[in-house]
Amino acid sequence: MRIIALFGAAGKIGTRISNALRGTSEGRVLFVESGEAGLARLRERGLTAADPEQAAHEADVVILAIPDVAIGQVARSVVPMMKSGAMLICLDPAAPHGGELPDRSDIAYFVTHPCHPPIVHTETETAAQLDFWGGVARQDVVCALMQGGEEDYATGERIAKLMFAPIANVYRVTVEQMAILEPALAETIVLTCQVIIKEAVDEAVKQGVPEVVARAFVLGHMKVNLGILFGYIDAKLSDGALLALDRGKAALIRPGWQRTFEPDRVLEQVKAITEARSTPRRAEAPGGKSS
Repeated sequence: MRIIALFGAAGKIGTRISNALRGTSEGRVLFVESGEAGLARLRERGLTAADPEQAAHEADVVILAIPDVAIGQVARSVVPMMKSGAMLICLDPAAPHGGELPDRSDIAYFVTHPCHPPIVHTETETAAQLDFWGGVARQDVVCALMQGGEEDYATGERIAKLMFAPIANVYRVTVEQMAILEPALAETIVLTCQVIIKEAVDEAVKQGVPEVVARAFVLGHMKVNLGILFGYIDAKLSDGALLALDRGKAALIRPGWQRTFEPDRVLEQVKAITEARSTPRRAEAPGGKSS
């Protein structure tokens, strides 16, 4: 029977994964935590904590459900103890792409990340419609084999499906492509734009628009705009909307923002995450060039 060691089993994502893996036919799960708070959370859920060193030695698969900033340190401790032929699974591409994993050619490295339930969906149950993280609604997941063979990929994908079930689609990408998806696309670009949208709603409320009205107006327009932009509906933006778009981009968007997706910029974003930095090492002029 395969042994799966889940490090960070009592954390936010670790709790969801441990719940998903409890009683799985994929193998026996060892729940690993450090610190009294984490151990107490395991006990509250009726789970027995495993010894970290023993879990690392025995596991066929080690899953690191821990913050990006800690993965390098934990991996440098855990990976040397793993047996030959085992697999390490990371839940985010930042540490793997940033070179935080130790060099061991005799084990497999697998990276996976959920897409989360999409805005456009066919769910009919209320619980699924209001599921933002996954676990109730179907979601897609991306997987990458950083090193190892096709059997390792098959094992990693199977475990990813269990962790993030229910699954609609699994998409295989490279670690480099996953780093483009996150952080560059999903966080640096999309999250930033969404935060600006929320701040804009707050500004409209300050100007006297009732909050419930501002939310309703924005969320409704976001849906129709997404339908048009992503081709879900056969419609076009109005002439007035296009004029407003030109004014908005000129006022809000810095020229050259597309360089965010260049390989060196993606790596810089990854390094900022693993090093817990919010600002780039190099200063940039407004045109997106180093000053």
